[in-house]
Amino acid sequence: MRKTVLSLAFALAVALGTGAPVFATPLQTQVQPQAAKARVQQQTAKTLTGVRFGTSDERERVVFDLTTLPVYEVHTENDGQRIVLFLAGARSQAVQPEISGSMVESVRVSAVPQGVKVVIDLAAPAAYEVKTLANPTRLFIDVQKEYEVISEETPAPGLKLSTLKRLDARGRLTGWVLEADPARYRAVPVLAKGTVTGRATVSAMSDMAGAAAAINASYFAPSGEILGLLKLDGTIVGTTYFRRSAVGFAADGRAYFGPVDYSGTVTLGKRSWPVGGVDAERGEDSLVIYNHYYGPTTRTNEYGQEYIVRGGRVAAVNTSDSPIPKDGLVISVHGKAKDAFARVKVGDAVRVAEVIGAPWESLPTVIGAGPMLVEDGAPHVTAAEEEFPPDIARGRAPRTAFGVTAAGHYLLAVVDGRQSHSIGCTLQEMAEFMLQFGAVQAINFDGGGSSALVVDGEIENSPSDGQERAVGSALALLPR
Repeated sequence: MRKTVLSLAFALAVALGTGAPVFATPLQTQVQPQAAKARVQQQTAKTLTGVRFGTSDERERVVFDLTTLPVYEVHTENDGQRIVLFLAGARSQAVQPEISGSMVESVRVSAVPQGVKVVIDLAAPAAYEVKTLANPTRLFIDVQKEYEVISEETPAPGLKLSTLKRLDARGRLTGWVLEADPARYRAVPVLAKGTVTGRATVSAMSDMAGAAAAINASYFAPSGEILGLLKLDGTIVGTTYFRRSAVGFAADGRAYFGPVDYSGTVTLGKRSWPVGGVDAERGEDSLVIYNHYYGPTTRTNEYGQEYIVRGGRVAAVNTSDSPIPKDGLVISVHGKAKDAFARVKVGDAVRVAEVIGAPWESLPTVIGAGPMLVEDGAPHVTAAEEEFPPDIARGRAPRTAFGVTAAGHYLLAVVDGRQSHSIGCTLQEMAEFMLQFGAVQAINFDGGGSSALVVDGEIENSPSDGQERAVGSALALLPR
């Protein structure tokens, strides 16, 4: 069952960035030399017979009915708040139209010695377009107006999909918000192709998981490796080098938001070394933990040493590209970390200590992304303190976000950008967007060409790449 509700909000001011008037390009006509009588007949034929007014969600239109289209000129006065139309050599039989617009306040038609002058007074400076029609002969002026339209539908019980279309001084914006009842749906991270290094579209991951809906989630490297902390079913499968925001889910579906960081230590025999990463590329002098979420093998080079661990002890020692046991893990070391464990042998005890702090350690699922957008019902963008790079922190772009309402309902949001129908959002504007739909807490996910919202197997938005991008992970809604 689908239900549509339209909410219209019209603003009376359109702030042009430069304040410069918009000039229409006059239609160029040629007057051929003729007898005086012929010229009089032609002049008489250029008659304004009527003026009409109409309105839509995006614009207000003033239509001029003409017997013959004359040479015309359009310009603005009064700092852009008045549009003046001059019809050269024309006369008027028009009756003053009734105006009922939010932008167009009045239309005045008057005869002047050289033709007909039309003055359109606006409530505020606004962009406009002048167009003509040959048959029947018409000239019309479209005045853009600020508008906002929100349509709602119910794709399934416990789901409400809202589509927002807005035009204001910044440009056009189109976005989608899916509100989900956690009593009916679980929020579950999904890895592309089931591994950290896999990449797949959100649609593919949604289908694989049998999800009612899904959005793209974590940041990822070109190889597909997750960038940021990720915890699945109690197992950490990605780490972060920064203290960045995350969202976690308790077993009962409650969502928790806040900063998270990672520290870990591995003890082999009598020596210990800090963890440099989990399910990530091994760096110089580093120790990395690999579990089955990384894939069947470590894919490491021959310059390190690897300890295959089962049951809390070293089961085998290898040099590179070790098989990763489903019931264990691999400790991979390089350089100084390799030297530290030079005397480790099969059978030695292994202890892994990973610390991510409260409440994250008690939550089975955590998705690190960021920055925060909304905290306690107010905008709270933390891009600076979380040291996000400029390509994420600045400018307008397609955005993806996750939030919760005061009632605890999930909000999965996507805003299109870099396209004619939608300019995208800054992080601050995305925070305001989430607040508009009732968010009391909200976090930013990976965006740009990655932004995608899939509902009931169908993608709702228009990704800026022209097609869905293969990404590293998604947040899926699974029916309970």
